[in-house]
Amino acid sequence: MAVQSAALTGVERTFEPDEVIVSKTDPTGRITYANDIFINISGYTEEELLGQPHNILRHPDMPRCVFKFLWDRIADGHEVFAHVINKAKNGDHYWVFAHITPCFDGSGKIAGYHSTRRVPTTAALEAIKPVYAQLRAVEDRFPDRKAGMAASLSTLVEMVTGAGVSDYDRFVLSISR
Repeated sequence: MAVQSAALTGVERTFEPDEVIVSKTDPTGRITYANDIFINISGYTEEELLGQPHNILRHPDMPRCVFKFLWDRIADGHEVFAHVINKAKNGDHYWVFAHITPCFDGSGKIAGYHSTRRVPTTAALEAIKPVYAQLRAVEDRFPDRKAGMAASLSTLVEMVTGAGVSDYDRFVLSISR
C-alpha cells in the first residue's frame, strides 16, 4: 500500500519534551513498529506506517547527505545522533533529535534498526537549520543528485572539521545542548 502525503503546509507540529517517538525498521528501512506518539505526530495510522520505508517522512528541507551518512553509519553497526525535520502526512513538519541504533540477531548480523526521537532544544535548531540550508544549497547546485549529495557530504565533513570536533556524532552532540 503506497501512501502519499500532502504538499508542504509550513505548519510546525510539536510534541512534549517528556514524550519519546519510537520506531523500529527491518534492515531495509521498512517500518515494523511505531509507537502512539509517532503515529500521532506523523498523522499516519499504524496501518499506513507499517511496511512503509521510513523515508515516507522525508521532508524536502532535509539534506540528502545527512541521510546517506546516517544510513552508512548504522549499516556499519554504529549508532547515530541526528537532528531531522520530518514531514507529516498532511504536509506539516516537525523536528526531532534522533538516536538510531542497529539491532543485531544472535549471529551478530543486523536484524533491523531502532530509533528514539526527542524534542530538540531551541539552541540546537538555531544551530542546525543554517547548516542544513547550506547543505541543501550545495545539493541543489548539481543537476545530478548523486553528485550533489557527494558535494554536500564533503561540505558536511568540512563543517565538522572546522568546528574542531573529531567526528559527526560529537558535532551533533555539541549543538544539542
